[in-house]
Amino acid sequence: MSDPRAFTEMPLPLFEVDEAVPEPIPKGGRLPSYIADHRKRLRQRFLSGGADALPDYELLELVLFRAIPRRDVKPLARQLLDTFGDFNRVLSAPVARLSEVSGVGEAVITELKIIEAAAHRLARSRVLQRHVLSGWDVLVDYCHTTMAHRETEQFRVLYLDRKNVLIADEEQARGTVDHVPVYPREVVKRALEINASALILVHNHPSGDPTPSPSDIAMTQQVQEAAGVMGITLHDHLIVGKSRELSFRAEGYL
Repeated sequence: MSDPRAFTEMPLPLFEVDEAVPEPIPKGGRLPSYIADHRKRLRQRFLSGGADALPDYELLELVLFRAIPRRDVKPLARQLLDTFGDFNRVLSAPVARLSEVSGVGEAVITELKIIEAAAHRLARSRVLQRHVLSGWDVLVDYCHTTMAHRETEQFRVLYLDRKNVLIADEEQARGTVDHVPVYPREVVKRALEINASALILVHNHPSGDPTPSPSDIAMTQQVQEAAGVMGITLHDHLIVGKSRELSFRAEGYL
């Protein structure tokens, strides 16, 4: 009868072949003890102390364990952090840039993007179908989570009903590092289609500085005018930077 302990550090892989060259595995299929013990200690620390008990590179190791079950992943975790800056930027890095990192293949990219999608979905669940104006900080946190680390501009519209409950969160356009095309008529048309009574515009500045440009200000005024004609309120326009956000309403632009 085979030893059941041989499978304790051998999770089922997502793909038939690991993209990383595996370490030689001794007879019996066990990981080298130094790798198995390290993984066990990390998992225990995470379970007992949560994410706060681990620095970024160790949290990233936990993510990489499943993608690369037969190798010490610490060097790759540190390389990813050196390349992109922090845990959040690793998760949100474009697939093309991730694939340029030595040792990163389809399995690693898939794991990272699953974690990113889960984080976005969790953050979204905290604001969708909720009263937005009474939970403003949660909404801002959601926008930061989903947009702050993007390398190109994205424009989103949050649609609210008559009670200011968020009924839809939709991406309207993607652009370049410093421009995204926005069509006020399409924004208002969509609001009418889903019977929205109010809007919040959101877009990011990949430069990290959320200061609005003249075109940002002009576009916001155009949306406000088009929405007003149809009896739709523009509550705010948020610009998301790397470490902070700017509210048009708070800054006096609306």
